[in-house]
Amino acid sequence: MTTAREIMTAGAECIGENQTLQEAARKMKDLGVGALPICGENDRLHGMLTDRDIVRECIAAGTDPREVTAGELGSGKPVTIGADDTIEEAIATMTSHQVRRLPVIDGHDLVGMLAQADIARAMPEDRAGELVELISYE
Repeated sequence: MTTAREIMTAGAECIGENQTLQEAARKMKDLGVGALPICGENDRLHGMLTDRDIVRECIAAGTDPREVTAGELGSGKPVTIGADDTIEEAIATMTSHQVRRLPVIDGHDLVGMLAQADIARAMPEDRAGELVELISYE
C-alpha cells in the first residue's frame, strides 16, 4: 500500500506562531502555496493557516495583517496524518475533517504536506473524481 510519505511534498515550511499574517501571506506567495503549518517556539505543529483564513478572519474583518499573528488564527488541535499511514487513511481523515491538506508528521516532526492533489495523482484516473467529491466543501 502507498503511504503518505511516498506521495507527500517533502520539506514543508512553517510559519512561526508569533509571525504576522502579512509575513505568512508573503511566505505563501514566495512558496506558491495556499496554506502553511503553524509551528511554535519548540518547532511543534500548532495548527494550519490558509490564505482563506487570512482573507476571511483578518482582511474582511478590517484588521491589519501586520498586527495579527499566525498563532492567533491557528487555534485547536491540527489535523495531521502519520508519514507511514496509507492513502486510504489520509482520504478518511480528509473526508471526516473536510480538509484538503494535511501536515505529515513522523513522531512529532513535520516532514511534509499531503494535498488532495497529491492523492489524486497517485490514484487511478477513474477514482480521482470520487476523491474530489468526498473532500469538497463550501
